[in-house]
Amino acid sequence: MNITPRKLNSYIVFKLPSAFICGVRTKFIDDEKCIVTVKHKWINQNPFKSMFWAVQGMAAEFSTGALMMSKIQATNKRVSMLVTANQSTYTKKATGKITFTCADGLLVDALLDEAIKTGEGQTLSMKSVGIDEAGDVVSTFNFEWSVKVKG
Repeated sequence: MNITPRKLNSYIVFKLPSAFICGVRTKFIDDEKCIVTVKHKWINQNPFKSMFWAVQGMAAEFSTGALMMSKIQATNKRVSMLVTANQSTYTKKATGKITFTCADGLLVDALLDEAIKTGEGQTLSMKSVGIDEAGDVVSTFNFEWSVKVKG
């Protein structure tokens, strides 16, 4: 099965309903990057009339996780994946449409190759940057993913 933005958005509806309600949507995915958007609105705002940090985190994490899922699927192996750490920085109020991009696809390829070759768990820090409609960075997230080939 080829992973597409449409299939990922259906996945969000059934597996991550709070992200769907908050407006998290996948716009693009290929071998190198994944782009996820979310628009500031009443349901996802904080008391300061900007997007709640956790909503930004959902969109950012999904941009990394969708890329990881698509790469795992391409291996035709059973591989578990789990976020083991995360770090974030906020540099501007998030209002309007925020676009999160993770461009770590080639790093995921190397990670999975090593996990398959050694049979040992591996970790990778994946970065997702949120940019507003003016082109300004509003937040940067780093998610540490752990993967392990299942027996």
